[in-house]
Amino acid sequence: MHTLASASTMQKLISESIDYSSGPTIEVAQKVGEIIAKNCLEKGITKVAFDRGGYPYHGRVKALADAAREHGLVF
Repeated sequence: MHTLASASTMQKLISESIDYSSGPTIEVAQKVGEIIAKNCLEKGITKVAFDRGGYPYHGRVKALADAAREHGLVF
């Protein structure tokens, strides 16, 4: 498996469009999910593998995945 697209709160596009003063929140995770979906779709990527890195599938992890799905990615 290879990484073809990524998104992070460290990226200028994301950091300027979110309020990160409260730290990582579900809203921030949703925004990252939305942006990663848009990045993938711009590159013609529609199907992805989601590696949650051992984190439980709830909270911010789930919010990111759900937002990516809502914006067109297929897991």
